[in-house]
Amino acid sequence: KRTNKMGKYDPTSFCDPTAAKIQHINIDWTVDFEKKIVYGTVELSFNVLQDGVSSITLDSKDLTIKKVSYGETVLIHNLGDKHKVFGSPLEITLSAPFNKGDDLVIAIEYETSSNASALQWLDAQQTAGKKHPYMFSQCQAIHARSLLPCQDSPSVKATYTSKVTVEAPLVALMSAIQCWEKTGKSDKGEMVKTYKFDQKVPTPSYLIAIVVGLLESRDIGPRSKVWSEKEFIERAKDEFAETEKMLAAGEELVGPYVWGQYDLLVLPPSFPYGGMENPCLTFVTPTLLAGDRSLANVIAHEIAHSWTGNLVTNHTWEDFWLNEGHTVFLERKIMSKLQGEKTRHFQAQSNWTSVYYNVIDTFGEDSPYTKLVIKLEDVDPDDSFSSVPYEKGHTLLFFLEELLGGPSVFEPFLLSYINKFKYQSVSTAQWKDHLYEFFVDKKSVLDTVDWNDWFNSPGMPKNIPKYDQTLSKECTALADKWAKASPEDFSKFKAKELDHFNSWQKMEFLGQLLLKDPLTKEKISAMEKLYGFSDSGNSEIKFRWLRLGLRAKATSMIKPALDMVVEQGRLKFTRPLYRDLGTWEESRNQAIECFMKHKPCMHSTTAGLIKKDLKI
Repeated sequence: KRTNKMGKYDPTSFCDPTAAKIQHINIDWTVDFEKKIVYGTVELSFNVLQDGVSSITLDSKDLTIKKVSYGETVLIHNLGDKHKVFGSPLEITLSAPFNKGDDLVIAIEYETSSNASALQWLDAQQTAGKKHPYMFSQCQAIHARSLLPCQDSPSVKATYTSKVTVEAPLVALMSAIQCWEKTGKSDKGEMVKTYKFDQKVPTPSYLIAIVVGLLESRDIGPRSKVWSEKEFIERAKDEFAETEKMLAAGEELVGPYVWGQYDLLVLPPSFPYGGMENPCLTFVTPTLLAGDRSLANVIAHEIAHSWTGNLVTNHTWEDFWLNEGHTVFLERKIMSKLQGEKTRHFQAQSNWTSVYYNVIDTFGEDSPYTKLVIKLEDVDPDDSFSSVPYEKGHTLLFFLEELLGGPSVFEPFLLSYINKFKYQSVSTAQWKDHLYEFFVDKKSVLDTVDWNDWFNSPGMPKNIPKYDQTLSKECTALADKWAKASPEDFSKFKAKELDHFNSWQKMEFLGQLLLKDPLTKEKISAMEKLYGFSDSGNSEIKFRWLRLGLRAKATSMIKPALDMVVEQGRLKFTRPLYRDLGTWEESRNQAIECFMKHKPCMHSTTAGLIKKDLKI
């Protein structure tokens, strides 16, 4: 472990960016679908920060290093012992010591493994079009090192340029602005397409992203397109039509959008997350295509990341809440501008409910992973991933907003936080120092906050804001009514009770039932006849309904639950459903059989986590 200039090491990286830090990356890649590898060269331009730097250590994972050079000089390199999670340190011996301020550009010729954890390769049959293969990356949190040798820490930000060659007629996109594309022939005489990209804003390695497939686009705003296979493109165009309104609302709150283009890419169903905030090209799951724009808050979340996360970045993954807590807070500010303040309160209350059930109930209330600031000594950040940094982080910010005087007082602090730390990475200590600097006249108020409890205590915080209950009270009343109902009461319920509920209220109704004792199979059957939740096109509603049914030990829910974990790979849905299926004797063997059958088609992150969940 090496300390850096902020006095806090990154326990997930082999690098020492205090000696020399990457400033720019120049990439030249060829994508080989037959071998399922990416190969080529990266040129790493360093800012040397100390005198007498005689070696450089980079992060790598399962890379085949062919040659390392400085200009015409071939450099000695060595791959250290492989760590099961963090990969291998790539140790490069320089031809002579470099001093502070010297220019250092190292070129590395290499290829990835066919099992690179950052990449998922889909055969033609796994795509919607069934004719061409598909590949996409997911580098967060520490998978970029399996795609390229780099300083794979969020504390290191660099600009990048890239040239990517793929087989025609496939399209390549990256988390950057496309400069040009050309069609030509490979050395083997095959038709290929080459794309050039440029990312002028310093970006951490986890935000380097690539996708290759038979993609089409549609304009959805003056600076936005949506991309997908043609089978989803029209649905996606309609679903995300309010993107520009969200961008404008974000700019109103936290200043100019600096990334130029804001495009969306709808990925195949195996993508493990709701969205990934790759600059210029947000990746999203097709489970957002509800048909009524009811899940568009995920787009607001990814747009918010353009400031909180991408522009101002957590220094290490132990401070992940700085990325996600601020982004949820800003996301709901954006939605408030579009749908009203009561919606912001309602979504905060609704998601807090899901945190309590899905996370505290899963990890345990005393789990260190339920702390806001966690420790990652010898821990894979993927294993600690949950909604805690999102919702507990948001709750702290909401609590502070109320404590300090409301939105008109707190929103200027949010803008000042972005302006002070933009293009940088920041620690929790730096965030807190700036909070005290900005509210210097309210130090006595801030001193009343139990910071140790918020940052370092597991479980639920002591101070949860009192949210407006206007939109949630009917959900609570109906959930209580069903929880207490006997079979003789079923006839008193009417389908029209949900007619005026919006999608979020239906989600909250089901979410509140999940917090109560399991329903009976008879109640599940009666509710299905009345409300038809099984037919919902909204993935969030369907997910909650299936969990209720599995908790009620309704065997009729086993098949649709197995269908849902196969049809999509979003961790938010797939992991809880597999856990529910795996802990019920009636469904455990079917769950394991389903997992083993479909594991080859799953994203590596998803497969690894579910294997742990099923304890196999």
